[in-house]
Amino acid sequence: MTTTAESVRPAGSARTPKLRADASRNRERIVLAAREAFVEYGADAPLDEIAKRAGVGNATLYRNFPDRVALIREVAVLVKNRILALAETATAEADAPDDSGPFDALQRFAHASVGEKVGGLCTLFSNHVDLYDPELTEIRERLQAAVGGLMERARAAGELRSDVDHGDLFIAMSQLTRPLPNTACRLLDDFVHRHLQIFLDGLRAPAPSVLPGRAATFEDFQPQN
Repeated sequence: MTTTAESVRPAGSARTPKLRADASRNRERIVLAAREAFVEYGADAPLDEIAKRAGVGNATLYRNFPDRVALIREVAVLVKNRILALAETATAEADAPDDSGPFDALQRFAHASVGEKVGGLCTLFSNHVDLYDPELTEIRERLQAAVGGLMERARAAGELRSDVDHGDLFIAMSQLTRPLPNTACRLLDDFVHRHLQIFLDGLRAPAPSVLPGRAATFEDFQPQN
């Protein structure tokens, strides 16, 4: 399964005024370039470097995003929407009669999702994005339902161990896509799919061991009052 930036329609796109085709492409290039720069440099990534990577001028960047916070929020919306689209596609594949099974669909979702490098963005989103933002809350709820449903299908088919939940999967994907200290980000990319597959193999039923503690859920990631 291949999901590209061009094929994903953001869940909240109806709320955004329609842009000319060239303006829309520029905006998407800026956001994708910002995602990569924020993974590498954190919240202080130079905006002129982001504009350069996107192939646009600084004026175009500021015309789309008046400040850094607005750009970070748009990166959050894009990344979360892309992961949601992958989850919903995997669910449809799991329900297809000719598919190889729900666990294989779950694996494809996980391998595709780590390409969004959400682990390198978690701190950025936590510190600079309103976690109660209505659009992001809607995406999060849809993602929880999609991934939870996908895992339930795999569990009902006897392919997924019974003592894990969606939070366990997202913790693993987050940790595997978090840049290691004092290493080049490229090194992480070289091994992330290998290590993710080791983790996914551990999710298969029958379980070879009893896990300590409890399964993690989406509720463990919610804002704390």
